[in-house]
Amino acid sequence: MIKVLMHGCNGKMGQMITGLIKEDERLEIAAGVDAYTGIANDYPVFESIDACDVDVDVVIDFSNAGAVDGLLDYCAGKEVPVVLCTTGLSEAQLEKVQEVSKKVAVLKSANMSMGINLLLKLLKDAAKVLGPAGYDIELVEKHHNQKVDAPSGTALALADSMNDALNHEYTYVYDRSQVRRKRDAKEMGISAVRAGTIVGEHEVIFAGIDEVIEFKHTAYSRSVFGKGAVEAAKFLAGQPAGMYDMSDVIQF
Repeated sequence: MIKVLMHGCNGKMGQMITGLIKEDERLEIAAGVDAYTGIANDYPVFESIDACDVDVDVVIDFSNAGAVDGLLDYCAGKEVPVVLCTTGLSEAQLEKVQEVSKKVAVLKSANMSMGINLLLKLLKDAAKVLGPAGYDIELVEKHHNQKVDAPSGTALALADSMNDALNHEYTYVYDRSQVRRKRDAKEMGISAVRAGTIVGEHEVIFAGIDEVIEFKHTAYSRSVFGKGAVEAAKFLAGQPAGMYDMSDVIQF
Protein backbone atom coordinates (compact mmCIF):
# COMPACT_ATOMS: atom_id res chain seq x y z
CA MET A 1 0.00 0.00 0.00
CA ILE A 2 1.37 3.41 -1.02
CA LYS A 3 1.11 5.95 1.81
CA VAL A 4 0.16 9.46 0.71
CA LEU A 5 0.53 12.84 2.39
CA MET A 6 -2.26 15.12 1.11
CA HIS A 7 -0.88 18.66 1.20
CA GLY A 8 -3.86 21.02 1.17
CA CYS A 9 -6.18 18.25 2.33
CA ASN A 10 -9.11 20.47 3.37
CA GLY A 11 -9.40 22.45 0.15
CA LYS A 12 -11.85 21.46 -2.59
CA MET A 13 -9.31 19.40 -4.50
CA GLY A 14 -7.85 17.92 -1.33
CA GLN A 15 -11.26 16.68 -0.23
CA MET A 16 -12.01 15.36 -3.71
CA ILE A 17 -8.76 13.41 -3.78
CA THR A 18 -9.46 12.12 -0.27
CA GLY A 19 -12.67 10.61 -1.62
CA LEU A 20 -10.97 9.15 -4.69
CA ILE A 21 -8.22 7.49 -2.65
CA LYS A 22 -10.78 5.88 -0.34
CA GLU A 23 -11.91 3.88 -3.38
CA ASP A 24 -8.38 3.00 -4.53
CA GLU A 25 -6.82 -0.33 -3.52
CA ARG A 26 -3.22 0.79 -4.00
CA LEU A 27 -3.23 4.06 -2.05
CA GLU A 28 -4.11 5.32 1.40
CA ILE A 29 -3.81 8.80 2.88
CA ALA A 30 -1.59 8.49 5.95
CA ALA A 31 -1.67 12.20 6.85
CA GLY A 32 -2.81 15.60 5.68
CA VAL A 33 -1.56 19.17 5.99
CA ASP A 34 -3.82 22.22 5.98
CA ALA A 35 -3.89 25.52 7.85
CA TYR A 36 -7.65 25.02 8.19
CA THR A 37 -8.37 22.10 10.50
CA GLY A 38 -12.14 22.45 10.76
CA ILE A 39 -12.89 19.33 8.69
CA ALA A 40 -12.95 15.86 10.21
CA ASN A 41 -10.85 13.40 8.21
CA ASP A 42 -10.01 9.73 8.65
CA TYR A 43 -6.32 10.61 8.96
CA PRO A 44 -4.30 13.02 11.15
CA VAL A 45 -4.12 16.60 9.87
CA PHE A 46 -1.24 18.96 10.70
CA GLU A 47 -1.38 22.74 10.44
CA SER A 48 2.07 22.89 8.82
CA ILE A 49 4.32 20.53 6.90
CA ASP A 50 7.04 20.97 9.54
CA ALA A 51 4.74 19.50 12.18
CA CYS A 52 4.04 16.32 10.23
CA ASP A 53 5.77 13.31 11.79
CA VAL A 54 4.09 10.55 9.76
CA ASP A 55 6.19 8.51 7.32
CA VAL A 56 4.82 8.61 3.76
CA ASP A 57 5.83 7.37 0.30
CA VAL A 58 4.60 10.31 -1.80
CA VAL A 59 3.01 13.76 -1.44
CA ILE A 60 0.10 15.08 -3.49
CA ASP A 61 0.01 18.88 -3.36
CA PHE A 62 -3.04 21.00 -4.07
CA SER A 63 -2.36 23.97 -1.78
CA ASN A 64 -1.24 27.51 -2.57
CA ALA A 65 1.95 29.14 -3.75
CA GLY A 66 2.75 30.47 -0.28
CA ALA A 67 3.00 26.93 1.10
CA VAL A 68 5.16 25.45 -1.66
CA ASP A 69 8.58 26.55 -0.38
CA GLY A 70 8.11 24.72 2.91
CA LEU A 71 6.78 21.69 1.06
CA LEU A 72 9.81 21.54 -1.23
CA ASP A 73 12.17 21.79 1.76
CA TYR A 74 10.29 18.94 3.45
CA CYS A 75 10.40 16.71 0.36
CA ALA A 76 14.10 17.34 -0.21
CA GLY A 77 14.94 16.71 3.44
CA LYS A 78 12.82 13.57 3.78
CA GLU A 79 13.51 12.40 0.20
CA VAL A 80 9.80 12.03 -0.47
CA PRO A 81 8.53 12.33 -4.08
CA VAL A 82 5.92 15.02 -4.74
CA VAL A 83 3.11 15.46 -7.26
CA LEU A 84 3.12 19.26 -7.44
CA CYS A 85 -0.28 20.56 -8.59
CA THR A 86 -0.26 24.07 -7.14
CA THR A 87 -0.20 26.77 -9.82
CA GLY A 88 0.93 30.41 -9.86
CA LEU A 89 4.49 29.72 -8.71
CA SER A 90 7.05 32.51 -9.01
CA GLU A 91 10.17 32.23 -11.14
CA ALA A 92 12.21 31.76 -7.96
CA GLN A 93 9.93 28.92 -6.87
CA LEU A 94 10.14 27.25 -10.28
CA GLU A 95 13.92 27.38 -10.02
CA LYS A 96 13.65 25.80 -6.57
CA VAL A 97 11.48 23.02 -8.02
CA GLN A 98 14.29 22.26 -10.48
CA GLU A 99 16.87 22.20 -7.69
CA VAL A 100 14.75 19.88 -5.52
CA SER A 101 14.24 17.52 -8.47
CA LYS A 102 17.97 16.76 -8.31
CA LYS A 103 17.37 15.18 -4.90
CA VAL A 104 13.90 13.66 -5.25
CA ALA A 105 11.28 12.83 -7.88
CA VAL A 106 9.02 15.81 -8.72
CA LEU A 107 6.05 15.59 -11.08
CA LYS A 108 4.69 18.88 -12.37
CA SER A 109 2.31 19.27 -15.30
CA ALA A 110 0.37 22.15 -16.84
CA ASN A 111 -2.79 20.05 -16.54
CA MET A 112 -3.31 16.88 -14.51
CA SER A 113 -6.09 15.50 -16.71
CA MET A 114 -5.25 12.19 -18.37
CA GLY A 115 -7.34 13.23 -21.39
CA ILE A 116 -5.56 16.56 -21.88
CA ASN A 117 -2.18 14.88 -21.72
CA LEU A 118 -3.24 12.33 -24.31
CA LEU A 119 -4.47 15.24 -26.44
CA LEU A 120 -1.04 16.88 -26.23
CA LYS A 121 0.44 13.83 -27.92
CA LEU A 122 -2.30 13.54 -30.55
CA LEU A 123 -1.97 17.20 -31.50
CA LYS A 124 1.75 16.87 -32.09
CA ASP A 125 1.10 14.08 -34.56
CA ALA A 126 -1.73 15.99 -36.26
CA ALA A 127 0.30 19.21 -36.52
CA LYS A 128 3.20 17.42 -38.21
CA VAL A 129 0.85 16.27 -40.96
CA LEU A 130 -1.64 19.13 -41.28
CA GLY A 131 0.60 22.16 -40.65
CA PRO A 132 2.91 21.59 -43.64
CA ALA A 133 -0.18 20.79 -45.73
CA GLY A 134 -1.39 24.38 -45.22
CA TYR A 135 -4.16 23.86 -42.67
CA ASP A 136 -4.88 26.87 -40.45
CA ILE A 137 -4.69 26.16 -36.70
CA GLU A 138 -7.03 27.81 -34.20
CA LEU A 139 -7.66 27.16 -30.48
CA VAL A 140 -10.76 28.10 -28.50
CA GLU A 141 -10.78 27.65 -24.72
CA LYS A 142 -13.75 28.15 -22.41
CA HIS A 143 -13.81 28.53 -18.63
CA HIS A 144 -16.06 29.80 -15.85
CA ASN A 145 -16.62 33.51 -15.31
CA GLN A 146 -14.44 33.58 -12.17
CA LYS A 147 -11.21 32.66 -13.95
CA VAL A 148 -8.95 35.71 -14.07
CA ASP A 149 -6.20 34.65 -16.48
CA ALA A 150 -6.52 34.24 -20.23
CA PRO A 151 -5.63 32.29 -22.22
CA SER A 152 -5.53 29.29 -19.92
CA GLY A 153 -2.27 27.57 -19.14
CA THR A 154 -3.68 24.44 -20.75
CA ALA A 155 -4.44 26.30 -24.00
CA LEU A 156 -0.86 27.54 -24.11
CA ALA A 157 0.43 24.03 -23.41
CA LEU A 158 -1.64 22.69 -26.32
CA ALA A 159 -0.34 25.45 -28.59
CA ASP A 160 3.23 24.82 -27.47
CA SER A 161 2.94 21.10 -28.16
CA MET A 162 1.96 21.82 -31.77
CA ASN A 163 4.54 24.57 -32.20
CA ASP A 164 7.24 22.22 -30.91
CA ALA A 165 6.25 19.75 -33.62
CA LEU A 166 6.36 22.55 -36.22
CA ASN A 167 9.87 23.79 -35.33
CA HIS A 168 8.48 26.88 -33.57
CA GLU A 169 7.57 28.52 -36.87
CA TYR A 170 4.19 29.79 -35.64
CA THR A 171 3.32 32.94 -33.70
CA TYR A 172 0.34 33.18 -31.33
CA VAL A 173 -2.39 35.72 -32.02
CA TYR A 174 -4.80 36.50 -29.16
CA ASP A 175 -6.78 39.43 -30.59
CA ARG A 176 -7.44 40.46 -34.18
CA SER A 177 -9.73 43.40 -33.42
CA GLN A 178 -7.01 46.04 -33.77
CA VAL A 179 -5.44 44.79 -37.00
CA ARG A 180 -7.16 44.75 -40.38
CA ARG A 181 -5.25 42.23 -42.47
CA LYS A 182 -5.51 38.70 -43.79
CA ARG A 183 -4.63 35.84 -41.52
CA ASP A 184 -0.99 34.83 -41.79
CA ALA A 185 -0.34 31.19 -42.66
CA LYS A 186 2.11 30.83 -39.77
CA GLU A 187 -0.10 31.97 -36.91
CA MET A 188 -2.17 30.16 -34.30
CA GLY A 189 -5.22 32.01 -33.11
CA ILE A 190 -6.02 31.49 -29.43
CA SER A 191 -9.43 32.68 -28.21
CA ALA A 192 -10.76 32.71 -24.64
CA VAL A 193 -14.38 32.52 -23.44
CA ARG A 194 -15.30 33.28 -19.82
CA ALA A 195 -18.90 32.41 -18.96
CA GLY A 196 -21.10 30.69 -16.42
CA THR A 197 -19.71 27.69 -14.58
CA ILE A 198 -17.79 26.03 -17.41
CA VAL A 199 -15.13 23.87 -15.75
CA GLY A 200 -12.91 23.71 -18.80
CA GLU A 201 -13.26 23.17 -22.53
CA HIS A 202 -10.48 23.21 -25.12
CA GLU A 203 -11.03 22.88 -28.86
CA VAL A 204 -8.33 22.79 -31.51
CA ILE A 205 -9.34 23.38 -35.14
CA PHE A 206 -7.33 22.43 -38.21
CA ALA A 207 -9.05 24.12 -41.16
CA GLY A 208 -8.03 23.42 -44.74
CA ILE A 209 -9.68 23.80 -48.11
CA ASP A 210 -13.15 22.24 -47.86
CA GLU A 211 -12.12 20.23 -44.77
CA VAL A 212 -12.04 20.78 -41.01
CA ILE A 213 -10.58 18.46 -38.37
CA GLU A 214 -11.41 19.22 -34.72
CA PHE A 215 -9.99 17.93 -31.44
CA LYS A 216 -11.98 18.72 -28.31
CA HIS A 217 -11.65 18.02 -24.60
CA THR A 218 -14.35 18.88 -22.08
CA ALA A 219 -13.96 18.64 -18.30
CA TYR A 220 -17.37 18.29 -16.64
CA SER A 221 -15.96 18.44 -13.12
CA ARG A 222 -12.66 19.01 -11.37
CA SER A 223 -12.48 15.31 -10.55
CA VAL A 224 -10.59 14.73 -13.82
CA PHE A 225 -7.65 16.64 -12.34
CA GLY A 226 -7.93 14.69 -9.08
CA LYS A 227 -7.94 11.36 -10.90
CA GLY A 228 -4.83 12.39 -12.80
CA ALA A 229 -3.08 13.33 -9.57
CA VAL A 230 -3.94 9.96 -8.03
CA GLU A 231 -2.51 8.10 -11.04
CA ALA A 232 0.56 10.33 -10.90
CA ALA A 233 1.12 9.44 -7.23
CA LYS A 234 1.02 5.71 -8.03
CA PHE A 235 3.61 6.25 -10.75
CA LEU A 236 5.91 8.57 -8.79
CA ALA A 237 6.28 6.56 -5.59
CA GLY A 238 9.66 4.85 -5.74
CA GLN A 239 10.92 6.73 -8.81
CA PRO A 240 14.48 8.12 -8.82
CA ALA A 241 15.15 11.83 -8.53
CA GLY A 242 14.26 13.96 -11.54
CA MET A 243 11.56 16.05 -13.19
CA TYR A 244 8.51 14.18 -14.47
CA ASP A 245 5.22 15.15 -16.10
CA MET A 246 1.98 13.43 -17.02
CA SER A 247 3.40 12.07 -20.27
CA ASP A 248 5.58 9.81 -18.10
CA VAL A 249 2.47 8.55 -16.31
CA ILE A 250 0.58 7.79 -19.52
CA GLN A 251 3.73 6.36 -21.15
CA PHE A 252 2.97 6.82 -24.83
